[in-house]
Amino acid sequence: MSQFDTLDHATRDLIAAADTLFIATAFTDDATGGVDVSHRGGKPGFVRIDDGRSLVIPDFAGNSYFNTCGNLLINPRAGLLFIDFESGDLVYLTGTTDIVWDGDEVRGFAGAQRLVRFHLVEGRRVSGGLPLRWSFGDYSPLLARTGSWSALHPPLSATGEQPQR
Repeated sequence: MSQFDTLDHATRDLIAAADTLFIATAFTDDATGGVDVSHRGGKPGFVRIDDGRSLVIPDFAGNSYFNTCGNLLINPRAGLLFIDFESGDLVYLTGTTDIVWDGDEVRGFAGAQRLVRFHLVEGRRVSGGLPLRWSFGDYSPLLARTGSWSALHPPLSATGEQPQR
């Protein structure tokens, strides 16, 4: 297991290839209740890596309960879990968030209703931590309705920084 406060290249690669993540939120500062874990997904690369400590996640239509967004409005702390289903590698991230409700960036990502900006505090990577492995089938045809960051922004530079626009 490795611990970090800045995303290294291997972790960035795992996140950049991800088509799913799990987000944990809570409306309290303790573990007594109000905890929610939800799935988020999209085309591979749906999570944008802005720099070594910042991610942007498009938020698509879901079950309309708004548990995640409601919790984040009260308590902006969140945990993210990324899984490499082929290798079993797990990446756990903790940090703070803010929600972008409207604007050009939201409108520019097809299908997104809002964006969640995630600011890394601490991360852990567990190599081969998931004992199960999956093989890939096909992507959902519904993904055709969603956008991609690569269509909106140039790829990250070799240093991992977003080129100047």
